[in-house]
Amino acid sequence: MQQAKATKHYDVVIVGGGMAGLALAAGLADTGLKLAIVELAEQAPSWQAATFNTRVSALSETSRQLLDSLGAWPAMQQLRVNPYQGMRVWDSQGTAEVAFDAAEAGVSHLGYLVENTVTQLGLLEVVAEQLNLDWYSGVEALALSEPLTTQGRRELKLSDGSVLEAELIVGADGANSRVRKLGDFKTREWNYGHHALVTSVRMEKSHANAAWQNFSDKGVLAFLPLNLDGDNHWCSIVWSTHPEEAAELLALDEQAFNQQLTQAFEGRLGKVELSQARQVVPLRQRHATDYVKPGLALIADAAHTIHPLAGQGINLGFADVAALTQVIKQAATAKKPLGSLAVLNTYQRQRKPDNLAMMALMESFKRLFATQNLPVLLLRNLGMKLVNKNPWLKRQLIAQALGLRPLG
Repeated sequence: MQQAKATKHYDVVIVGGGMAGLALAAGLADTGLKLAIVELAEQAPSWQAATFNTRVSALSETSRQLLDSLGAWPAMQQLRVNPYQGMRVWDSQGTAEVAFDAAEAGVSHLGYLVENTVTQLGLLEVVAEQLNLDWYSGVEALALSEPLTTQGRRELKLSDGSVLEAELIVGADGANSRVRKLGDFKTREWNYGHHALVTSVRMEKSHANAAWQNFSDKGVLAFLPLNLDGDNHWCSIVWSTHPEEAAELLALDEQAFNQQLTQAFEGRLGKVELSQARQVVPLRQRHATDYVKPGLALIADAAHTIHPLAGQGINLGFADVAALTQVIKQAATAKKPLGSLAVLNTYQRQRKPDNLAMMALMESFKRLFATQNLPVLLLRNLGMKLVNKNPWLKRQLIAQALGLRPLG
């Protein structure tokens, strides 16, 4: 029988040591608050310079600024960061194509392709120096008490017998969040009916520091530019397709898979020469009807997940982090209880509208490009052609993707 451990007291407990959880801990480093991170994984992510990690994120300029302000960006650059300057989007069911270019928008980059492992390692280097932070690794959140006080303090029981009491417990533990489940947060969710196959491939031709995205009747195929020791023929791919086709693609040998991928991508970058290990991830949209309860808050994928076709998932998560960090700091300075709804509702009011708007936009795009209705196909192609001929509109779309104010 496991012996009960003495209760440990904290100001903020963060469940989840991924990108969002680490960024929140780094953002609270200078507050004097006593923090804890609870992470299911026993070991930190490992870095392999010769191969790419399967999971890659497209970071916006706003996310880059946040990571730089936290001190993580320089360490990430020393590992591997892949800025890109162009984007090519086309409809395989027609002739329309849209080309975005950083120069015509007056910016240096459209975004940064970064392996999730690199972002985590950059943030881990920052939080490793924090004296106000305790780690609980290789343990799972098992039980969550009801509020112990009117100010929201709660107890969190861990699988190793530890009991953590905190003013605020933050769920940063991903799409299958234990905090969300234990806290009985309601969600609205549905399957997209697609799975995403992800891997890294080497192409016959250079990607020219551009992201390439093809919409077809089966789904979305994105080639995202990577760079391995000066070799700009590598791309991270995200292939969103029907579950049956995803399973078939996963079962193919490398040569057959490379041929299928070359054909699906219409040979835009020549043949697929090499491909690394493949992984398939079911796609599901999910949104918590509330992000906060007394003593509890959800951020990033624990609060919302969206279709990856625009690569905005982690950018929404980092925006959550920035907002919650500010709210906690202001409350701590004013000596207000961190877990009170009066404090936490400020965070929810700031983030919920933006997240819902982005989710609605991604759902609209997904439905627009999934239809085979002929009039819609014609209008879709006409719309893409009009966008491609309108420099002002393209600048506004670039500003939206970068997380910047509208450009002139």
